[in-house]
Amino acid sequence: MPFRQKSWHKTYLMPESLTFINTSPLLYLHQVEQLAILPKLYGTIIAPAAVEQELSVGRERGVDVPELGGLNWLQIQTIESDLTVPNIVDLGRGEAEVIALGLQNPTGLLILDDQLGRRIAALSQLRYTGTLGILVKAKQAGYLTAVSPIVAKLQTKGMWLTPAIIKTTLKLAGEADES
Repeated sequence: MPFRQKSWHKTYLMPESLTFINTSPLLYLHQVEQLAILPKLYGTIIAPAAVEQELSVGRERGVDVPELGGLNWLQIQTIESDLTVPNIVDLGRGEAEVIALGLQNPTGLLILDDQLGRRIAALSQLRYTGTLGILVKAKQAGYLTAVSPIVAKLQTKGMWLTPAIIKTTLKLAGEADES
């Protein structure tokens, strides 16, 4: 049950738990000009320091990445001990640190797209979503009128999406073609 804080005119829903984000959702939502929906849906979001480092590397390579310093709703958190970070081959440092934060805060929500990271989160019984889940939630909350054009734009930005994933996403967004 979310905590409700009353003010003179409105009731605000406070987030039920902490939210942790990985590199790719920040990158893709920035590139399709939808980064602003994150604080609307989740309030303050925490990114591990590895995410900031990964985005810096992307910027140095000429990739269009968000400038994290200008995002007042995003906090960077350093992992206190490498012992808490899963050491799994093929798992990027950002994903590993997001999972570590989730393990330290098991009621939190992880935002990550990487299939291996999501599998590890599921095996660890952690809650997670990804870029497409955020878009569906934003439409359901009334922040987006359509998900389909954003999904198409994500594909042009290099996000790997199978036809099945697209179909499921559009169905969840109420935009599935019923033919």
